[in-house]
Amino acid sequence: MEKNVELKEIINKQRDFFNTNATKSVKYRIKMLQRLKEAIRNNEVAILSALYKDLLKSKAEAYMSELAIVYAEINEALKNVRKWSSPEKVKGTISTFPSKNYVYSEPYGVVLIMAPWNYPFNLAISPLIAAIAAGNTAIIKCSKESVYTSKVIKYIMNKAFSSNYIFCVDEDIDYDELLNQRYDYIFFTGSQRVGKIVMNIASNNLIPISLELGGKSPCIIDETASIKLAARRVLWGKLLNAGQTCVAVDYVLIHSSVKDKFIKYLKKEIKKRYPNAIKNDTYPRIINEHHYKRLVNLIKTEENIIGGRGDDVVRRLEPTILPDVDFDHEIMKEEIFGPVLPIIEYDDINNIIRIIKEHDKPLACYVFTRDKDTAKHIIKSISYGGGCINDVILQVSNHYMPFGGVGSSGMGSYHGKFGFDTFSHKKSIVWSKTMIDLPIRYAPFSPLKFRILKKILESFNDSKN
Repeated sequence: MEKNVELKEIINKQRDFFNTNATKSVKYRIKMLQRLKEAIRNNEVAILSALYKDLLKSKAEAYMSELAIVYAEINEALKNVRKWSSPEKVKGTISTFPSKNYVYSEPYGVVLIMAPWNYPFNLAISPLIAAIAAGNTAIIKCSKESVYTSKVIKYIMNKAFSSNYIFCVDEDIDYDELLNQRYDYIFFTGSQRVGKIVMNIASNNLIPISLELGGKSPCIIDETASIKLAARRVLWGKLLNAGQTCVAVDYVLIHSSVKDKFIKYLKKEIKKRYPNAIKNDTYPRIINEHHYKRLVNLIKTEENIIGGRGDDVVRRLEPTILPDVDFDHEIMKEEIFGPVLPIIEYDDINNIIRIIKEHDKPLACYVFTRDKDTAKHIIKSISYGGGCINDVILQVSNHYMPFGGVGSSGMGSYHGKFGFDTFSHKKSIVWSKTMIDLPIRYAPFSPLKFRILKKILESFNDSKN
């Protein structure tokens, strides 16, 4: 009860602070973004150390996939927040003549950011950057699974900022206690199961929400593709963070004529990139015992297995290829979230497109082909969050593009300006003139007024076509 009261008091103080309009000042937002950047810079060693303790991420991988992306987001916001925050002048219509029309970007207020464990720093701080840039205050909830990184984030945030502006709660806070509060926006990244719970509570309180979820993201490789390149890039994306990536290739759909060649190159790449993977200090581990055992049990459901060994103590699981999978296998019933790659062969691309469309909409889809028409056909035919042609995962690294899911893989998007827009309400303002007041808009409405109004409005609308 005491914790509940404390959190409620912090949220109330954040709302009081927000209502002073201090956070709406662009100068203040820039100052806070600079403070955040400085705080991260000063704690880089601690952040990298925590990521290693949680996931055994090497410094190179941790910096590339966590810190570098965060720094890019901060720099983009610092460079553009003044422009993003300025009222946008838009065209008027005959009904708003003679006036000026604007769209104002207005912060929601107190936002809740719920971060996952797989990229615990990046996926906590990137949405926070957008929330600060948009002028909100924020409550941050990190994952209790990535305990070391969560504690570092809490230390950094609560030292750098006043609790009436930014506050990071304990990572093991009770979900009911956290969610049953008065927020103005909720941003959740995590599983579909928990996403449904968060969305249900948000809907009961009419709180707008973004859900960044996951799903089984396919990679289609046709007979025209550069198979050697496809193997290298698919493996890189699949083994990043030991497969614990929401946009990782979940499974490969490959034309039967090039399947054996692809598997041969995959095996060569594994040997080259991660020799003796379960003893390799640059290869991450599975986050906890539950997920490690889940993956081991999934592998056991297949008869033909390439790899599959694990270190039960360290929880490293070597790169594993399952070469003879089909859609009705156990491995295809849930998102894998690990270094296990099922391969399904096909002969008819249109049949594969049909089957993908019968399943939930994935967060990502990747295509390897030299045939532009095939690539365009797949892009137009399948609904998914985002993806690449002849590459994987890179769509997430570009802050000039929105990142988010569709359908069961999520709703809403962020990164760069898209993140700013996510945490902003778009307020429409018609700034009317006082010198002109057209009498035709006012009652009483006679038949003559009807004819005049109809003629004016029809002429205006026809002129726009």
